[in-house]
Amino acid sequence: MAHTEGIRIKKKFGQHFLRDERVVEHMIEAVEITNATSVFEIGCGDGFLTRAILRHPVARLWVFEIDPEWATYVQSTVKDSRLHMVQDNFLTIDPAMIAPFQPWTVLANLPYQITFPILRWFQENRHLIKEGVVMVQEEVAQKIMKTSGRGYGFPSLFFQRYFSWRMLDKIPPAAFFPPPKVNSRLLYFKPHYDVEPILDEEGFWRFIKVCLHQPRRTMRNNLAQSHYDINKLSQELLNSRAQQLSMDDFIKLWMLLR
Repeated sequence: MAHTEGIRIKKKFGQHFLRDERVVEHMIEAVEITNATSVFEIGCGDGFLTRAILRHPVARLWVFEIDPEWATYVQSTVKDSRLHMVQDNFLTIDPAMIAPFQPWTVLANLPYQITFPILRWFQENRHLIKEGVVMVQEEVAQKIMKTSGRGYGFPSLFFQRYFSWRMLDKIPPAAFFPPPKVNSRLLYFKPHYDVEPILDEEGFWRFIKVCLHQPRRTMRNNLAQSHYDINKLSQELLNSRAQQLSMDDFIKLWMLLR
């Protein structure tokens, strides 16, 4: 069983700790850091990224750590008045807690098993966020960045609608302890604040899930068992594969079928 600093590394929290200084510096270099910047980190582990951030002139660094052992360790070993430790599950925090110090810059090595819920939290609270860099699984990064073809799906459409994204470094397992079984990727993101509303947006995203249930199948096949009236669609659209359609195409379809 893996340990570091005398503390057990816990698989249930997806703990893989960065050990490559170049990686954390590339994360920090990708965002604008000044002595007025508010930064938050999710899952500090033993504080490798935390210490690197505090070498820069940030106004404050809030760290959300669910593991009480690591929260206590970092709080006791990192002596910096700018550090504020929140020992809690990030997904359950009240956004009002961080609102007074907005806008926030996010720098985080995300726990892989809850990457999408955390990104959804960012989407729901993007008015609080200026920009950020996150570490995610390579496969997840590819899904988010896809604009068509294999791997294109609901995450691609959803997260590209609310954020602009940029691929940064691909990170091998050897950059972590213990090493994960997959490659990772740094992703830069910046929120879109003025997103044009879609009529019945919740219904639209349910519709997207139906359309992209099997992206390589035709729209006819994907919608055949749904309640939508496909007779309103042209044969050309019905014969299109879902993975070939853009966000604009899906919005036009939604306006015809809703």
